[in-house]
Amino acid sequence: MAARAPEPRLLHCLWVLLTLGVAAGSKTVIIGEVHENVTLHCGNTSGPRGLVTWYRNDSKPIFLLTSNSTLPPTKPRFSLTKARALHIQSLRLEDAGNYTCWEVLKESRWFRVRLQVASGPYGVEVNISTTGQLPNGTLYVAKGSQVEFNCSSHSRPPPLVEWWFRGPDSRAEPFGNNLTVSRFTLLQMSRTLQGNYTCLAMNMLSGRRRKVTMELLVYSPPLSTLQCWVEMVPRMFIMQLICRWDGGYPEPKFLWTQEPGNVVLGMSELGVELLNRSQMVDGRKFKCVGIHILKPEAEDSCVIQIRSPSIDPEPMRTCLQGGNVTLTCRVSGAYPQAKILWLRNLSEPDVVIQPNRHYSISQKGQRSTLTIRNCSYALHEGYFTCRAENPIGMREVNIWVTVKRPLNIMGIVGTVVSLFLLGVAVIAGLTFYYSPRFCWKGNTLSQR
Repeated sequence: MAARAPEPRLLHCLWVLLTLGVAAGSKTVIIGEVHENVTLHCGNTSGPRGLVTWYRNDSKPIFLLTSNSTLPPTKPRFSLTKARALHIQSLRLEDAGNYTCWEVLKESRWFRVRLQVASGPYGVEVNISTTGQLPNGTLYVAKGSQVEFNCSSHSRPPPLVEWWFRGPDSRAEPFGNNLTVSRFTLLQMSRTLQGNYTCLAMNMLSGRRRKVTMELLVYSPPLSTLQCWVEMVPRMFIMQLICRWDGGYPEPKFLWTQEPGNVVLGMSELGVELLNRSQMVDGRKFKCVGIHILKPEAEDSCVIQIRSPSIDPEPMRTCLQGGNVTLTCRVSGAYPQAKILWLRNLSEPDVVIQPNRHYSISQKGQRSTLTIRNCSYALHEGYFTCRAENPIGMREVNIWVTVKRPLNIMGIVGTVVSLFLLGVAVIAGLTFYYSPRFCWKGNTLSQR
């Protein structure tokens, strides 16, 4: 014989009793979560139990199941535990509502249960209006920019949202005054606001928490002018190209190319490239391009040109024996700067002159002077060589030094005076010889 559902008139009487508040005991509140299982107990009394029937009574009583084995449950998800507690599998949001347990032993008793169903939070997402994203997922913004933060999730009821901030080498702290809003804006980003931002979403019904943390970096472009130059590697006599662009965070990258042809030499964060001998060609140009993550299109660049030295020639110099003379060597056009050496080309070929009691050497920029002290014909007359050399090339200029004996000034003056007096005497003698009358008249006049 097929089982019969409770008669409509019985359900109507039950609804009237529930509406009038005849049900025994107070209402119990049970909280469950979507997709989880929950058990609603029929009262908390002990002792013999009678026939138990469960109803759903939101707007009107709806029969669910009974301990009478002849009546099956209305839904397969519903079952009785220990012949009296309502067990619901795989909760759904629509399962939330008021439930009534009707027990019949010697008398009828009703137990009311309110079931609340919580969902989430699921799919917590943090959206930050950033400038860009690194390959590892880290977000970055420009210093001084305006940044919007938004946290979204799926939850029922709507979750409580809190934002937490943790800077480098500091502990996490609430961002603001226990924010309970999912969206806020920072107007002026600074380096102090760089760190981890955490959105914590909590379902106030179930207490379940979900959080998402995003790292945010604050970048700033270089404020200085890109500079590039050439330096010699100590003790190796080779060159390195150096590029600098200070003031930015993070450090920019530098691309060195050989011009013309845009031949790539290398890219690095150091901005340093070593040149081999085949690349050190007189007049060759090299270009450095600075690339910063905040300025991918507005690249800064500079160009350098390596040149071998040239020397301005100086005519021969003369030095009086025992005196001093200064030789000057002016170098121009060398990049990088040339090393200037002085050599004695005749007596000691290819031997570099070192400062001593005979020589003193000084240099200012690319101008070098060699002073010869106490000039000696045997030691100093001849060629002196100025050599200018950098990795690109070498130039030499020979300067001839003539050593002369000093003139005897007093002897020359005495000779000149003697010759002058001799000339006067000769002229006077010639005059007396060819003009005797002049002399006679002179005597006659003197007698008168």
